[in-house]
Amino acid sequence: MAKTKILFITHEMSPFLELTKISEITRQLPQAMQDKGFEIRILMPRFGNINERRNRLHEVIRLSGMNIIINDNDNPLIIKVASIPSARMQVYFLDNEEYFQRKHVFADGNNKFYEDNDERTIFFCKGALETVKKLGWSPDVVHCHGWMSSLVPAYLKTIYKDDPTFKNSKVVYSVYDDAFENSLNAGFAAKAIMNGMNAEHTEVYTAATNTALNIGAISYSDAVVYASENISEEVLKFVKKGNKPTLEFNSTSDFENYYNLYEEIANEELVSLA
Repeated sequence: MAKTKILFITHEMSPFLELTKISEITRQLPQAMQDKGFEIRILMPRFGNINERRNRLHEVIRLSGMNIIINDNDNPLIIKVASIPSARMQVYFLDNEEYFQRKHVFADGNNKFYEDNDERTIFFCKGALETVKKLGWSPDVVHCHGWMSSLVPAYLKTIYKDDPTFKNSKVVYSVYDDAFENSLNAGFAAKAIMNGMNAEHTEVYTAATNTALNIGAISYSDAVVYASENISEEVLKFVKKGNKPTLEFNSTSDFENYYNLYEEIANEELVSLA
């Protein structure tokens, strides 16, 4: 029987970038799933403060060279890869000089939220899916971690829903504590529209707050994970109304609960057809 394939999309992961609890989970969870027999891939941005030499990043020429269009502008996508030898895991990094080559991650040295965090998010989400297409690897489950991956579920359920790479993929979204108090650029929802989409598809993201991004991602996901103890009340209410499979906050050492969730949603269609 073929291995279940899990794609992890995150903006941070230990040891490369450690900002919040997300970095720990995205380091431990993929390894735990690989140890349980799943086939995994991990994608994250190559922010400027990730040391290429120390982490031994190198460009993957066959995957690089794509352009991601945002607001009619072509933005080159460079793909790099690094290994975690102790875990036998590879991590793919999405790079773009204009969006990611900065000393800081989401805010400048004066703690001012970057004006283009909206475009950086769109670039990362679209770029991640285009990279997986180019890899020629079809995931059974796509697990998105944190607000910067929040457009991935929307794209998967609209413009990529009939794509051979993703047409059978189920989406899991992990909700964490409120990550930012600001909001993204007011034009975020409009900019996020890609060919084959319309304004209704991104309407839920319009407020461009952390809560709006979470609710937008959840509305397009097949299952939800409460990855923190302190989730906003508004998000909790939305999840409960949606009646989707939900994983309660639980820090089990072997991630058995995640394993069961992946198996449940990956095999859902097979069960219903049986």
